[in-house]
Amino acid sequence: MRIVSLVPHATELLFALGLDGQIVGVTHECDYPPAALALARITRDVLPQGLGAAEIDAAVRERTLEGQAIYELDREALAALDPELIVTQALCPVCAVSYEEVAEVARGLPSRPRVIALDPKTVGETLADVRTVAEATGRREQGEELLRRTAERIDRVAAAVGQPRRRPRVAALEWLDPVYVAGHWTPQLIEMAGGEDVLGMAGEPSATVSWEAVAAARPEVVVVMPCGYDAARAQAEAETFAGRLAGLSAQRIVAVDASAYFSRPGPRLVDGLELLAHILHPQSVPDAPDGADALTLRVPG
Repeated sequence: MRIVSLVPHATELLFALGLDGQIVGVTHECDYPPAALALARITRDVLPQGLGAAEIDAAVRERTLEGQAIYELDREALAALDPELIVTQALCPVCAVSYEEVAEVARGLPSRPRVIALDPKTVGETLADVRTVAEATGRREQGEELLRRTAERIDRVAAAVGQPRRRPRVAALEWLDPVYVAGHWTPQLIEMAGGEDVLGMAGEPSATVSWEAVAAARPEVVVVMPCGYDAARAQAEAETFAGRLAGLSAQRIVAVDASAYFSRPGPRLVDGLELLAHILHPQSVPDAPDGADALTLRVPG
């Protein structure tokens, strides 16, 4: 089976199911596992490089209102790959080429590929997607094994955290200009890690709020996780808004690799859970997962 993935978390899942040799094309943002970097890349970002957070938000809003995507699909390159299966998403117009465009292109290809859209909003739905892709690719056993290992890791976090007498109040910020609080699966991860999300709504889209609203929620821990940013870039972004963050009077502010562990609802969400448990309960979970960093921000005042 010749498979094209048009969303990074699907690429990660396909690799996790052992489909390395069948993936023939990915997006320009598919950077994990490293082997994905060697595959044909059939999308590109249409936004100019070097934009600040507010400029990115404005550009995305403008294009979305006009019904335009922020990614461009190379239709000729896709056709040349002759795929039998295309895995994409329709949940977020910012995250990938639109589902409608993909479906339209697929109908015109000689191979008439099947198109699967993965649109999870909760942790449970991300796990259900494992079965969906495993069934579609003949990897049922590998899918069940992946789910088993994931469940074991979730159970280990639950056992380590237990029923904490006190749950730290957490604000997860998915963007800083304007401020977005993380929704979908992130509030669930925070609760599973022994915290209390004071702003996000599980299963609901990320939402814009004011800095004043964040301060009024009285978070004790602020997790800066700008969508699509790694830990170093998230830390740099947080330092740009250090004054605003200082005004929240949180006990701790950390920057994390959202691209790897929170923005993408793929196999590494469980790493994100383990990282959150380490951040919120370091005595119970003294070690972060391999390769995952929580960079503490020192704010003025």
